[in-house]
Amino acid sequence: MTISATFSSHGKILMSPLRKSEWANQPVLCKSVELFKNGRNQYRMSTNSNKFQCRALEIENKSSTKFHLDDVIESQQFDRETLSAIFEVAREMEKIEKNSIGGRSEILKGYLMATLFYEPSTRTRLSFESAMKRLGGEVLTTENAREFSSAAKGETLEDTIRTVEGYSDIIVMRHFESGAARRAASTASIPIINAGDGPGQHPTQALLDVYTIEREIGKLDGINVALVGDLAYGRTVRSLAHLLAMYEDVKIYFVSPDVVKMKDDIKDYLTSMGVQWEENADLIEVASKCDVVYQTRIQRERFGERVDLYEEARGKYIVDMSVVNAMQKHAVVMHPLPRLDEITVDVDGDSRAAYFRQAKNGLYIRMALLKLLLLGW
Repeated sequence: MTISATFSSHGKILMSPLRKSEWANQPVLCKSVELFKNGRNQYRMSTNSNKFQCRALEIENKSSTKFHLDDVIESQQFDRETLSAIFEVAREMEKIEKNSIGGRSEILKGYLMATLFYEPSTRTRLSFESAMKRLGGEVLTTENAREFSSAAKGETLEDTIRTVEGYSDIIVMRHFESGAARRAASTASIPIINAGDGPGQHPTQALLDVYTIEREIGKLDGINVALVGDLAYGRTVRSLAHLLAMYEDVKIYFVSPDVVKMKDDIKDYLTSMGVQWEENADLIEVASKCDVVYQTRIQRERFGERVDLYEEARGKYIVDMSVVNAMQKHAVVMHPLPRLDEITVDVDGDSRAAYFRQAKNGLYIRMALLKLLLLGW
């Protein structure tokens, strides 16, 4: 079996696969140090029974307490311990961005990331591309692949993934179909990151949302969160609900027009996890009780030809200064962006408006995920 190695402190070598493997990220103790470089900061070794062997070098395998990350597909794949570990790496990435020369590192030099976006995106795509470049990596990019790629000719997603993985070391994909990321991950031999799959999930957004809540509020247990707007089609709120369910004494309020209410699968999941939730039509009342008001855009693209339903939902719940003034002083307003008119611009000047800080945090979370997926610990 071929594996790669990166050095850590205290005479250890962190083992991770060139491709997905159950042997990934297991620290090993060296009896001697003689590795043979194979490019991209990787070192080839062969395995021998329960030991790893590299020519005359023998190193003993020891179990790791750190988790191993193959792909990022959905929020449910994480637990509290994993989230805490990712957030720790994200804080390290923030130091790199703020303290390094040019705000960048070279730890991913020689690696290529492909961004494969079948739906329009500005923030998510640029956030991932910035994250990769700030870690020294390179980017291959395509936007609106649904129209301007071989998909327009009828190529299957599986064939596209098999082709693109030959050009890159990791794929970040946004797709219009729920479940597409899982299909891609089952096909690929390199890591896949789900950057949004239709009305399904947006796990990296949820990770940065929880990271932002922790930084802004100072805790994740014992908080009240209002999810506002498009709860039926909003993949960000679905993913966030899954992550919030991991914490203690959390209460979630759903505030939305009837046509885009939160679907029963999320409600049932929260109930099964012992999470309190409540539907409430009074945004100001809810805002006064909450630590976080998470506003979302009513998504025109999810309504198809039913413009009447879109117009019925749009503009019903707007976060303006009357809502903000009802909030507690420590509370924050969040939004996954882009916004239209669901948060008025005068809110931007209030210290409780956290959505641009939230977007910045996305850079650190995505830097952390790229580092973990490509280099491990």
